[in-house]
Amino acid sequence: MTRTASPRTTVRAALPAVAPAALPAALALALGLWGIGRRDSMWRDESVTHQVAHRSLGDLGRLLGHIDAVHGLYYLLMHAVFALWDGGVLALRLPSVLATALAAAGVGVTGARLAGRRAGVLAGTVFAVLPVTQQYAQEGRSYALVTAAVTWATYAFLRGLDAPGRRWWAGYAVLLAVACWLHEFAALALTAYALTLWRLGAPRRTWRRWALASAAVLAALLPLAVLSARQAEGQLGWLGRPSAAMWFQYAAVAAVCALLARWLLRDGTGEPGRGGAARGRVTLVRLGLGLAVLPAGLLMTVSLVKPWYVDRYVIYGMTGAALLAGAALDRAVAGRARWRRAVRVPVACLAAVAAVAVLLPWSLAVRSPQSRKDDAVAVSREVRRLARPGDGVLFLPARRREWLLSRPALYARLDDLALSGSPAASATLQGTELPAAEIRRRILAADRIVALADPPGQPLDPYPQEAVKRDVLHRQFEVCARVHVHGAQVLRYARPGRCAR
Repeated sequence: MTRTASPRTTVRAALPAVAPAALPAALALALGLWGIGRRDSMWRDESVTHQVAHRSLGDLGRLLGHIDAVHGLYYLLMHAVFALWDGGVLALRLPSVLATALAAAGVGVTGARLAGRRAGVLAGTVFAVLPVTQQYAQEGRSYALVTAAVTWATYAFLRGLDAPGRRWWAGYAVLLAVACWLHEFAALALTAYALTLWRLGAPRRTWRRWALASAAVLAALLPLAVLSARQAEGQLGWLGRPSAAMWFQYAAVAAVCALLARWLLRDGTGEPGRGGAARGRVTLVRLGLGLAVLPAGLLMTVSLVKPWYVDRYVIYGMTGAALLAGAALDRAVAGRARWRRAVRVPVACLAAVAAVAVLLPWSLAVRSPQSRKDDAVAVSREVRRLARPGDGVLFLPARRREWLLSRPALYARLDDLALSGSPAASATLQGTELPAAEIRRRILAADRIVALADPPGQPLDPYPQEAVKRDVLHRQFEVCARVHVHGAQVLRYARPGRCAR
């Protein structure tokens, strides 16, 4: 009697073993390289990475002792990248592109281990095409690298559940420690792993091994946590409590993930699956839901008291959402495996067209300069056009000095009227400024000044140095030119009646 191949057997035969890793990684790499220059733009956080990574190791060490220690490992990595190849924005963003491809591969192999190769390919593909994934794949910051490290730590965690030895737990500890040193809020992923063990009813031996590995992660993180806690006030002082829009966005993602999880845990009759539900699917649901919901939810809750929440700090949670979506798509496809080819092909084509129609506008949007808060390249372009060598330059507020620091040749042509100590000499990100009285004297001694300011309507810093800049420019100078660029404005000032010169 001939045995009929099951859908899962057919999928295994059709998809090679490397497909869950290779196909999502190739897609993520292609999407990451598409428009990587972002129309020759770079926003302020990327400018920080660029100028800090170009400092000497000694200057970099002094900076991290004062501020931004949370990004220290990433800055060291980028310092090495620029030492090997100073390739501008391509070198700045390429590590994030490669990390995103690695993360997509990790999501794929995790989904394949828990729900089959087709589910793995679909999960990795969902992760790769998510607009938020595409955004941070082209960002010269650490978040894509954090996601890659957490994703492969998750895979090692799953292998550790079944493996008799401690090798996979050691790998889990190392990968998660690296993720935490790239950004310490990666430690919140521990809550998702703990929830998974609890909901699966893991034996004591597994709990013990996980606890030892996780304790090693926290011990490795402790020096960074102590140092960054001292810097937190200056580093995160700009943050407010989560807004209503943030809570709504979080609730929407959590609700979708909960619905997918509930559907995945039901058997074919619509009743909750108990003995019929595969252990792998149950594990995927517990783990995926935990990653998608817990890190962001905990950070937002803590931020009601101590504002620390920014969505990119816990963006690795989207790997959990991708696992749930991939498994759900796999189940939907399997449920229609008996459709005739004449029906399956048109339906698949329509679904593909609908997905492209929905995702393409988002994909184009995250590759535009307007997708970020500002554009340091556009600002520097206007400064180059408006300023002459030796002109005075003012930054309103001082932290907008960042717009020119990644263009040192242009910055060196101008006289920074408020600067006291350069960023490298003062071990700060944007340098230190003179007392208000000295700033007033230096402004009054200048004939032409280029000012780089926030767009109209932004809150004005109340500090004496900032107040004196605004006051003297308003009383003693007139505006000769005002150019609005994305997220900024560039103004050229001169003494009254001298604009024509």
